[in-house]
Amino acid sequence: MGFAILRDVGSSPMDEDIARVAQSTRCIAVVGLSPNELRPAWGVARYLKSQGIRVIPVNPGHAGTEILDEVVYGDLASIPADIRVDMVDIFRRAEAVPAIVEEAMRVLPHLETIWMQLGITHAEAASAARARGLTVIEDRCPKIEFPRFL
Repeated sequence: MGFAILRDVGSSPMDEDIARVAQSTRCIAVVGLSPNELRPAWGVARYLKSQGIRVIPVNPGHAGTEILDEVVYGDLASIPADIRVDMVDIFRRAEAVPAIVEEAMRVLPHLETIWMQLGITHAEAASAARARGLTVIEDRCPKIEFPRFL
């Protein structure tokens, strides 16, 4: 017989951050989004789009194509300035996170949140983002967390 492990049951400071992010985010750049509908990133992006959030795909292997009716960009710097990205959701391994966070902070002037998916954490990158005043969520999934607050 298996038992479910409940993480952060109740209210926590992270819940307050997640609630604020869920209620205020309007445009998310999803780094690592694939056109493969079986990949977790695709399911998360589809959910976010169903909630009225604009999803900007970022994947150098698919740049110039479309995923979920949006043009795919090769990197965050390629996203046009008129697209106001307020959150970056990272579907990449931890070792790729520092470069992604650095690029996001450098090229996305309206950025408010860095989100690292389940299983992804990076203390140094998170610390650098927080030092710039950004909200950082690690090892969580917006498809799991957002419904609690929307």
